[in-house]
Formats: sequence, C-alpha cells, structure tokens
Amino acid sequence: MELNAEIIALYIIPWAVKIITALAIFYIGRMIAKSLTGFVKQIMRKSKTDEALVSFLSSIIYTVLLIAVILAAVDQLGVNVTSLLAILSVAGLAVGLALKDSLSNFAAGIMILIFRPFKIGDFVTIGGTSGVVDEIGLFCVLMHTGDNQRIIIPNSAVYGNTITNTSALPTRRIDLVMGIGYDDNIGTAKNIILEIIASDERILAEPEPVIAVAELADSSVNLVVRPWVNAADYWAVRFHLLETMKVKLEEGGISIPYPQRDIHVYNEDSE
Repeated sequence: MELNAEIIALYIIPWAVKIITALAIFYIGRMIAKSLTGFVKQIMRKSKTDEALVSFLSSIIYTVLLIAVILAAVDQLGVNVTSLLAILSVAGLAVGLALKDSLSNFAAGIMILIFRPFKIGDFVTIGGTSGVVDEIGLFCVLMHTGDNQRIIIPNSAVYGNTITNTSALPTRRIDLVMGIGYDDNIGTAKNIILEIIASDERILAEPEPVIAVAELADSSVNLVVRPWVNAADYWAVRFHLLETMKVKLEEGGISIPYPQRDIHVYNEDSE
C-alpha cells in the first residue's frame, strides 16, 4: 500500500496536474483567441474592409493564436517545443516551395483586396485584356468581355500588370477626330459641331467641350472634338456624335474627305 501511494505521489499526481493545467491553458487560450479574433473582425468591418479580406485575416489571426495556445499547452506537458517548431518550420518551407505559384497568386490577391484598384462591376483593362469584373478571389479575378466571354486572370498577373480602371471616376472625355476638306470653312464646321453638342443633354457643360484644328493631314483638315460626359453615357454619346456629325456636316455643305490618289497616264508615241 505504501508503494502504491508513493507511485501515485511521484508519478500519477504530477502528470494529472500537468494534464489538467495543459487542458486549462488550451481551453482558456482558445476562448481568448476567439475573443481577440472577434474584436479584430469588428474593427475591420467598421473600417469597411472587404468581407473576403475580413474572413481571411480573421481566420489567419485565429489560427496563429490557436497554434500559440497549443504550443503553450504542449510545453506544459514537458514536450520539447523547440524541436516541434523546427519540424513545423521545415514542413512549412517544403509546402511553400511546392505551392510557390499558388502562394504568389494568394499574396497578390491579398494586396488587391487591401488596395482595391477596382471593385466588382468596374470595367478594367489588365495587361491588354478588357472586361467587367465579376469576382475578386484570393487566387484569381473573374471578368467577362463585352461579347460575354469569360476571362480568368491569376492574381499575380493582375497585380504585376498595368491596370486601367475605366469606371473609377464619374466622368470621361470623348476623343474624336473629324476630318473636313481643305476647301471647307473651318468656322462653319466648328459651329455645326457646337450645335450638335449643345443639343445633347448628356454632354456636360463643365469641363467645356473642345473643338480645335489638330492636324493638316494629307487629305483633310482634322478637327478634334472632345466633350465630357458621365461615365455611364460614354459609348452611347460617342456613337451618337459620330453619326450625327457626319449627317449634319454634309447637310451644311461640309465635305468629309477620304484618302484619294490621282493617277496621270501619259501616252508616248512610238518612234
């Protein structure tokens, strides 16, 4: 009986205390990790952070805190935490090398969600590819073209390329070039174009539209026509202006020349 009591006192009780302490550390630590993660979520949501980024960062924070709690609990049991960390580091390095491209896309996805160069519904051009953004994921961006084709671009290609966001600003300038003949009156042509612009309510008064001679080309005098419109009206106004200017200029006696070449044929009498 005395031997059994000694064994209990030397081995069982200390191990029972260690196990109970480790379980207490894990339970309390997990509760603290959840509370801290919830607090960080609230802060990010108040700052209007993207929900996908909130979910991802909160998961990362909770995972890191939980790993710290587990290591503290395991250390209480007498396990060599340093060796365990070394094994985890080597495993993490091996996984990182194997998933290098995926991690690159993943990191770029985080940067896109943080800096938000575009949002869902924006019309963008990325590395020469244009379309409307449908989804911003952690690994790729999904878009569709004007003729309804699906485009999938890896995030590393998105973040590493020039991004042109056509929808970012509320207004856009339409840049048109209208050629008139050298024999036509420039003032008359400009007045006709001004009347067309003034009659279209979609064209903004400010900034003021610009109509000016841009080039004395080989076959025509080229006028630049640069009105400002709301971004949503850009294409409709552009198409309307091109058609209306041709019709009104021709009605006003202004010619719209096209490249021509005169060929002179000489007949030489044979000797």
